Amino acid sequence: MNDQPRHPWISFTTDYGTADGFVAACRGVLARHAPAVSVIDISHHIPPQAITAASAVLTQTVPYLPTAVHLVVVDPGVGTARRGLALETTSGSLLVGPDNGVLLAPAERLGGITTAVELAEPDWWLPEVSATFHGRDIFAPVAAAAALGADIRAAGPALTREQLVPAPTPHSSSHGRNVRAQVITIDHFGNLQLALPATQAPWHHGEPLLITTPTGRFTARFGRTFGDVAEGDCLVLADSAGHLAVAVNTASAAARLETTRDHILDITPAERDT
Repeated sequence: MNDQPRHPWISFTTDYGTADGFVAACRGVLARHAPAVSVIDISHHIPPQAITAASAVLTQTVPYLPTAVHLVVVDPGVGTARRGLALETTSGSLLVGPDNGVLLAPAERLGGITTAVELAEPDWWLPEVSATFHGRDIFAPVAAAAALGADIRAAGPALTREQLVPAPTPHSSSHGRNVRAQVITIDHFGNLQLALPATQAPWHHGEPLLITTPTGRFTARFGRTFGDVAEGDCLVLADSAGHLAVAVNTASAAARLETTRDHILDITPAERDT
């Protein structure tokens, strides 16, 4: 390995939050091992153990980042028999993290996997490895080494695409003009991103809709942007990642609809409600 990085950027995504020292410890390992590499923090506020949300956030972000090593630590199986992975993609970017499906959709967004290896070589890790902090002790040093140009094929045995743990599949379906979809992320503003591409929306602009959640029924309109409805009113729209989303103009849809991540929403034309 040389001191000039092959990849001058590492992106970093976790569910650690920022109230504790977990992120700083990982960033410290990156700085000690690859001081010339810059870190882009995508998010450290992924909901705890939320593999689907982490995958969605990363998938929607990586197209706007430079070629990089993407370090992802959302790892409910830490310390168990689950594998650690390093993946190389056709874009030249790499991904490092647990083998729980979180890396697969971002890898596909980066052109697909060309090389996959299990992180089984302890020489790539810190000398002491905690059973509960692989982000610091395994994934961060591997990401730093990969950024500096180390060949990930030396980090462990090769894996086929079929050997990788599949990602959880969020629910989505559409039947005629009726849509059913799972909430996959809730952003800082309380907007509900659904597991359905906006291109599958079967309604016309301004159409009144009825949203049924596990907690109640709510009226909305299909719009293009928040200002298409009055302040405090609900709408369904295409978000910036191309997903259907539910929002409230100048307020939180999550609070208004009393909806949380993984809830299933039914959206139908309002005139069909009887």
